[in-house]
Amino acid sequence: MVLYLALDTWFGVARADTFRPAYFELRQVDAQRFDVVWKVPALDRTTPMAMHVRFPDGTTVESQARTAFTGDALVQEWRVRRSGGLVGQAIGFEGRATGATDIIARVEWADGTSQVERLPVARTEFVVAAPATVGTVAWSYGVLGVEHILGGIDHLLFVLALLLVVHGGRRIVATITAFTAAHSLTLAAATFGWVHVPGAPVEATIALSIVFVAAEVIRGMRGRPGLAARAPWVVAFAFGLLHGFGFAGALAEVGLPQTAIPVALLTFNIGVELGQLAFVGVVLGLVSLARRCVPQWPAWTRYAPAYTIGGTAACWTIQRTLSIFA
Repeated sequence: MVLYLALDTWFGVARADTFRPAYFELRQVDAQRFDVVWKVPALDRTTPMAMHVRFPDGTTVESQARTAFTGDALVQEWRVRRSGGLVGQAIGFEGRATGATDIIARVEWADGTSQVERLPVARTEFVVAAPATVGTVAWSYGVLGVEHILGGIDHLLFVLALLLVVHGGRRIVATITAFTAAHSLTLAAATFGWVHVPGAPVEATIALSIVFVAAEVIRGMRGRPGLAARAPWVVAFAFGLLHGFGFAGALAEVGLPQTAIPVALLTFNIGVELGQLAFVGVVLGLVSLARRCVPQWPAWTRYAPAYTIGGTAACWTIQRTLSIFA
């Protein structure tokens, strides 16, 4: 019951679009000049969120911004100049919409190295660091992976649904491992450009995969176990391939450092896995605590998590399917 109430509160405020941050990019032209890309999510096809960039004192604009709508965001591009460059300087974000969405900030240096920062809603500025080492890239993308999976409610819902249908330590480990192996394959394939799948259908199908597993949970509780109960690793691997494309879409929002693509990809994936394992540990801990506090729960509470997960995912499926044709 504790788990059900937590899920109901969490998912009730969750949006179907789970990774739609603002995006800010600096590309170094020379020691003093940078090209700027600023992408702001749009409230509708003509109204972007009210956010703008604050550069440090001494920064001048060398070219007027080119503006275009991409369907769900406003994209602006221009060039700035600052004597002495921007290393060690703070770049901030202002406007009444600041604090309403995360911001991905990326600095691309002329030597191919990059700096990536994810600014949660409470953080409104970052400091431009000197060109990154391999270690810095590894740390940045590892942290980004953890943050993404913990903020990717649809992916966590799928893992949670698997935990409801899989019992026993070895089966849980085998199932999670199959899911990890699968999404690692498609994440790499999509990142290197070997496979391309449109994002909107992928997101809709990911939501549908959660509905499928939630239905399998309910079937098992009614004494009619399906494929997910008999061979959960098969289901986890099959749908894990799909979820990997979802992770690739998130990584595409950030981009990869051209001189350290394998390192960034590997550590992002490790970060995703660490965040996923932390989530599994917390869920199992909460379930154990709930059973100790109240040894006998009402019978109907057994179905509550599965119906909450399935109902939420069904709404997402409808929303995301409609967005394909919007």
